[in-house]
Amino acid sequence: MKEYGKNIQGLVDHLLTIEDREKRTQSAYTVIDVIKRLNPQWRQENDQKLWDDLFIMSDFKLEVDSPFPMPDKKILGRKPLPIGYPKGEIRFKHYGRNIEKLIEVAVEMEDDEEQEEAVIYIGQLMRSFHSTWNRDNFDDGIILDDIKTLSKGKLHIDLEKVKENGLFESNTRRDFKTQSSDRSSNKNRRGNNKRRGNHKKRRN
Repeated sequence: MKEYGKNIQGLVDHLLTIEDREKRTQSAYTVIDVIKRLNPQWRQENDQKLWDDLFIMSDFKLEVDSPFPMPDKKILGRKPLPIGYPKGEIRFKHYGRNIEKLIEVAVEMEDDEEQEEAVIYIGQLMRSFHSTWNRDNFDDGIILDDIKTLSKGKLHIDLEKVKENGLFESNTRRDFKTQSSDRSSNKNRRGNNKRRGNHKKRRN
């Protein structure tokens, strides 16, 4: 294994010459420690990988009391499993598969306010993606039409509201909290203000 170099390979070869199993095991731990010292970037490496590599460098002949079992020799000739790719065509390739997944999640939302916030967030993403493909002749109505198409007409938001408030602009700051949570936080602030005001009156 070229990444370890000839010196480490020489130490592994020496391990095979040690007859006493206990001493051989201690020496194997020392070799693992040497590998980590010579390669600081591997200190966070999975210890099992280092032990597996040690067994591989010994041609699977090293017999020690290691913290991990010796790997199967067949792993050297094993081909990696094929990577699965998503099936099905993407309706709008310039948006990508993730936008379709976000829309699927938004459709399942039962709370109308949360669903609208999700539509706004998706619209901002779609606008940013769309602008990289077509900077000319752009309109928020295009984004809304695409959202309706991808959601099969289940997601709606008023176009005038979007334009007047710039809801699809990426620099529009929104915290995506429901109005109920905003009202509760406002109540807490008002309550704290009242308590602070009452406290001042008592002091006067």
